[in-house]
Amino acid sequence: MAEAAPAIAPDTATPEEPVATPPGKNRWRRIALMIAVPLLLLIGGFAYWSSLQGKVSTDNAYVQQDRVSISAEVGGPIVEVLVADGDRVEAGQLLFRIDEQPYQVQIAEANAAIAQAQASRTALGSDADLSGASISAAREDIAFAEANFARKDALFQKGFLTKTEHDAAEHQVNQAREELRLALARKAAAQARLAQGPAVPGQDPAIAAGEAKKAAAQLNLTRTEVRAPAAGTVTQADRLQLGQQVVQGLPVLTVVQDGSSYVEANFKETDLADMAVGQRAEIRVDAYPGLVLEGEVETIGAGTGSEFSVLPAQNATGNWVKVTQRVPVKIRITSKSSRRLIAGLSTEVTVFTDDR
Repeated sequence: MAEAAPAIAPDTATPEEPVATPPGKNRWRRIALMIAVPLLLLIGGFAYWSSLQGKVSTDNAYVQQDRVSISAEVGGPIVEVLVADGDRVEAGQLLFRIDEQPYQVQIAEANAAIAQAQASRTALGSDADLSGASISAAREDIAFAEANFARKDALFQKGFLTKTEHDAAEHQVNQAREELRLALARKAAAQARLAQGPAVPGQDPAIAAGEAKKAAAQLNLTRTEVRAPAAGTVTQADRLQLGQQVVQGLPVLTVVQDGSSYVEANFKETDLADMAVGQRAEIRVDAYPGLVLEGEVETIGAGTGSEFSVLPAQNATGNWVKVTQRVPVKIRITSKSSRRLIAGLSTEVTVFTDDR
């Protein structure tokens, strides 16, 4: 008969009971925690407050660049375009050309006016009235008429001449004297036509007027070639199309000047108490994480942004609410950027107000 399997004895081991913490120790732990947390918060707050002392920051700041709006000084259709958006140009480089034929015609008209004035002056110089020949002839006529009248007057006094012949001789004298007066007047008029005004001494006024018109036409002719006033990058050149009619004074493209980048930071009015020109600044560009540029406060705006807006705020109303104003501060970039700075990029600016 098989033997029965031995019975497995139940596990009589009992689990270990947790060791009880003395009540006094828990109490001191809670007290230490209650003291440590407020103390750490106080230390952290003090450290944060200390880090903010001696500097002010704003993220309402943007990269700005000097821009030159290019417009033509004369009107006309565009006949040649030499640049496009994004092209880099040097100072004096030709951008586009306007039709020059109308101004060449103006030069030709001015040359014709000068030639006509020169011919008129030559003709006046050879005028008989200006030479004085008519004056000499009039004086000889006067002398002859007076001698003739003297003879006839003597005969009239002796009764050998009629009164009609006497009066005719006297009339000839008066007529000769009038001819002399007219000859003198014609000479004065001829001299006046040849006179030179004090504004253009030594030159005929008509010739001077023609030369002035010619100079204006030549100046307009040179202005048909529009050149870059400074080195930079071309933008907004979409209106530079062949045949496009250019209106005088209306901008057709813009040149963003090289090396003209700066930052315009709009600080709260409450941040300006310790800010001054020349203080050191730190610039961080949102587009290029890790890029930190050095700067310097160059100017502090003469007015808030709202004062120079198209529609300034009118606070003389019953629903007026005080709003902290922003003042534009120009930050000059003193360090060289390793990345290209584009106008309008967002930045964060910190000015160290304790920097002297």
